[in-house]
Amino acid sequence: MSLSYESSGVRYDQLDAFKRACQQAARTTAGALAAHGYREPAATRGESAYLLEGADHFLAHVEEGLGTKNLVADAVYAATGKCFYREIAIDTVATIVNDLATCGALPVSVAMHAAVGDSGWFADTVRMQALVAGWAEGCRLAGAVWGGGETPALQGIVEPGTIVLAGSAVGKIAPKDLRITGEVRDGDAIIFLASSGVQTNGLSLCRLIASRLPQGYQTPVGHGDPRTYGEALLAPSVIYVAFVRECQRRGLRLNYAAHVTGHGWRKLMRLEEPFVYEITAPRSASALFQFLMEAGPVGRREAYATFNMGVGFATYVAPDLAEATLAAAQAAGYDAWLAGRVRKDGTRKAVEVPSLGLTFEGDTLQVR
Repeated sequence: MSLSYESSGVRYDQLDAFKRACQQAARTTAGALAAHGYREPAATRGESAYLLEGADHFLAHVEEGLGTKNLVADAVYAATGKCFYREIAIDTVATIVNDLATCGALPVSVAMHAAVGDSGWFADTVRMQALVAGWAEGCRLAGAVWGGGETPALQGIVEPGTIVLAGSAVGKIAPKDLRITGEVRDGDAIIFLASSGVQTNGLSLCRLIASRLPQGYQTPVGHGDPRTYGEALLAPSVIYVAFVRECQRRGLRLNYAAHVTGHGWRKLMRLEEPFVYEITAPRSASALFQFLMEAGPVGRREAYATFNMGVGFATYVAPDLAEATLAAAQAAGYDAWLAGRVRKDGTRKAVEVPSLGLTFEGDTLQVR
């Protein structure tokens, strides 16, 4: 029987219902901004970053968590002695700052939240120093200062020997016309930026698959990939801030940007206005994603609804800017390609991948 993300204990319908309830309640607090000289722009609720509008700039704020990927690092460390907490730290910074960049904000300050079940977690100096070094490296890659953090010991809440990693960031958009506003139009080009692998989404399902393999995380990925399953999962996430910065430097307007994390390719239709996002040039699944689909097994539809399937970031631009946007991405060091187009189809919202026989209708993504 094929596995699903829900079979790993994650139900998006329950999580998203809570998120929508929070958004509704949070809107009632927006009046407090006036006393600080800010206001809440329309349509910021439900986006990846929360915006505050000032007279000549926007501030953006994001709070994000790593999820359960560090449990993979723990298992690999215990079995092989190889420490991947540098990569885990980069992952955590990436999941924060990539969300921030979707609105055009460049990160200014990043803070760490590292909750442990017991303070003894920090006694392993190899692991601790790798986490510290990786967090600083992630901040440098994002062009941000590491501004501080919190390290609570939460016995009875967090399992002994485990750490829960999360954090927040503040970014700035100045001048204001650099904001990515969501002004998508019929015919816009869809540009994909490659991921390094699973990055930070779908790890609960990845861990369930590992628990069913005789060799667990030491299972070879195969398909031409020399790594073990654990090593492939622990490749650090790509930080996409430099792409947004380079587009701004070149005067290229991004109409919308999506950080492809939870909900897989359904995230491509996060924008509230209804469009059909037609992906005409999907790449073949990498060795790791082929392994996941075979080892689970995980069906194709479930895989694209859960994992990023090789796409970490997507942006929609006017067709005449597609080549220039690809050039900016490549100049900044990213693997990017023209993946499809946006089209208006009445009130329909969907993601379509004709060559794979996949369609995700709008009701499969309920984050607002």
